Amino acid sequence: MTRQSRATLLGLCAVLAWSTVASAFKLSLEHLSPAQLVLYASAASLASLMAILAWQKRLTEFLPALRLQWRRSLLLGAVNPFAYYLILFQAYALLPAQEAQAINYTWALTMTLLSVPLLGQTLRRQDLAAALTCYLGVLVIGTRGELLSLSFSNAEGVLWALASTLLWASYWIFSTRDAREPVLGLALNFTLALPLAILWCALQGELTPVAWQGLAGAAYVGAVEMGFTFVLWLSAMKLTASTARIANLIFLSPIVSLWLIHLIVGEPILASTLAGLGLILGGLLLQKLFPGRA
Repeated sequence: MTRQSRATLLGLCAVLAWSTVASAFKLSLEHLSPAQLVLYASAASLASLMAILAWQKRLTEFLPALRLQWRRSLLLGAVNPFAYYLILFQAYALLPAQEAQAINYTWALTMTLLSVPLLGQTLRRQDLAAALTCYLGVLVIGTRGELLSLSFSNAEGVLWALASTLLWASYWIFSTRDAREPVLGLALNFTLALPLAILWCALQGELTPVAWQGLAGAAYVGAVEMGFTFVLWLSAMKLTASTARIANLIFLSPIVSLWLIHLIVGEPILASTLAGLGLILGGLLLQKLFPGRA
């Protein structure tokens, strides 16, 4: 198997794994609150990241890095995983999984828009066209096709979902200045975010016994969404001769995710979700495929 074939295989495995997490979020939230899911999934993710460091024989780097970089790790960990997943899981608790996951895919466009005030970058014409197309898709999903009424099926849930894209995009913008090795950096972030999740659950009175189904779901979410799959994706990106070829695989994820939501969660897929998701993916492709000018 060639390097490119291995890269493609690893990339497809990562995309398939990520396609399952919307269903896992929704099923886990039947047994856990959003805050509890953040807590137990973060613990599972930290365990998986430490296992990866052990497998790489790099555990000895952890404590020295923690002493030197705890401030940066605390700041980034407060955003991801703590605040980001707390808000995202709240959106999933309020919305059907198909709607929450579709809106969440606008984060890449949100990152482009935020790069203007935060990084001083210029907004191009196709970025504006992509933004209008993507957020029209959000309106179609949020109103379930009743655009003229502007009556959202769950306005609070849509706002939480959009807020999660702001946090996720902000996290990646600030992470561009983070020179730490990714797996070690994530492990440090999760280590310092875990006490925040414990404290939040304590303040909410949610440090209580939970069903094993919730713990199992949180373990899956932590390992797949936040842990091992990230390493699969990084490995694919390192092996490939074409970053764009691997990055384009991510467009398969929402389609597979919708099918799994229908199959596993049992949600009937709405025509408005398909139309809105089509607009969102179309907007992202428009931004990606046509370089244009500022």
